[in-house]
Amino acid sequence: MHIAVFNQHHHNPDCPATCRHYSFLEELAKRHKVTLITSDGWRNIRLTKEYKWVPEGVKLYECNSPYANKMGVVQRIKSFSHYTAYALRIGMTMPKPDIIWAVSTPLSTPWAAAQVAKLRNVPWVFEVQDLWPQFPIEMGAVNNRQLKRLLYKTENKLYRSASEIITLSPDMSEYVHHLEIEQEKVTTILNGTDFTFINAVQQKDVESLREKYKLEGKSVVLYAGTYGRANAVPALMETIRGMASDESIVFLLAGNGYYEPQLQELASQTANLLLLPPQPRYEVFKLFKLADLSLVTFNDLPVLASNSPSKFYDSLACGTPVVVTNPGWTKDFVEDHGCGWYSPAEQPASLATTINEILAQPEELKLAGARGETVARAMFDRKKLAERMEEILIRGQKPKRRSY
Repeated sequence: MHIAVFNQHHHNPDCPATCRHYSFLEELAKRHKVTLITSDGWRNIRLTKEYKWVPEGVKLYECNSPYANKMGVVQRIKSFSHYTAYALRIGMTMPKPDIIWAVSTPLSTPWAAAQVAKLRNVPWVFEVQDLWPQFPIEMGAVNNRQLKRLLYKTENKLYRSASEIITLSPDMSEYVHHLEIEQEKVTTILNGTDFTFINAVQQKDVESLREKYKLEGKSVVLYAGTYGRANAVPALMETIRGMASDESIVFLLAGNGYYEPQLQELASQTANLLLLPPQPRYEVFKLFKLADLSLVTFNDLPVLASNSPSKFYDSLACGTPVVVTNPGWTKDFVEDHGCGWYSPAEQPASLATTINEILAQPEELKLAGARGETVARAMFDRKKLAERMEEILIRGQKPKRRSY
């Protein structure tokens, strides 16, 4: 079948980002014709050039539409609008696909896909990576009452028009179900991780990093990801400040984003904070293997409890237990499987206490890591998750009653 993928934020393993769709497209292109409609936002910030920008066999349509986490609302809207216009034009002129697969965020991407699907009489699948518009509304980016109503109306209409809906967490699926969307067309496919990269990590590489950064005899607490406005970075900085006198612990942070200047200032004042630049996808797993514990922190907002952060999967798959800070499905997961701990969001003192208590139990820490790796290999392998995605795309082609 011919699959047309609408995804504004495509990236490859040279980028400091999750590569869910790269992995999925790589598998799908072995058996199907795949067309990707995207932007060059991530292409321009690749850290290396070890991998092809798109997998072998994928037909690429790409517009120039810069995007960065540091962008303000106006800049983001401009970026989203430019891609949407491009996606509409390409979607209407490219060879007709058998099915369209649209990836949000933002909501404008599935909106463009839905218009093309309607006009060309093609079924489409809606993949929900973050709950929009709930996320920007709770973050305070959308305050106008009429605009909120319009966005919620658009969201609901898109859910109803899609042939199938994919979410990245069970909490996201629950959200969609509460909108009275047919449960049978909603499927959870977890974000997952890339075991090809994990299996390639050599212990000597990990020890080389330990020696390079003088971490011998230290407990390493890792945060690898975006320093974004949703990631409770100010609270994390307070935790680090509060633990600055403990020379046995090093906080290792790798990434970039909105709070990078504040973190750099803190690192200049605090001996136990080590900041590394963003890592290519295939390199970041060395850091997870190096760490004793990793942190998955977010602001104290209901919508963030439903998300599906890549660092959660990456850490557990590397045998490194996690501390999560939101009372959603990730809290339930680590407690049910004994592979991590929960500390309330945006409570620096509580997080410091949790970290200290965990590191004081090295045997339990080791067991939690082993349990996490076991469950990750059973549930998080993207090659297996790609097969589930393929099943949904095939099923989505079947004629269904759809409303717009």
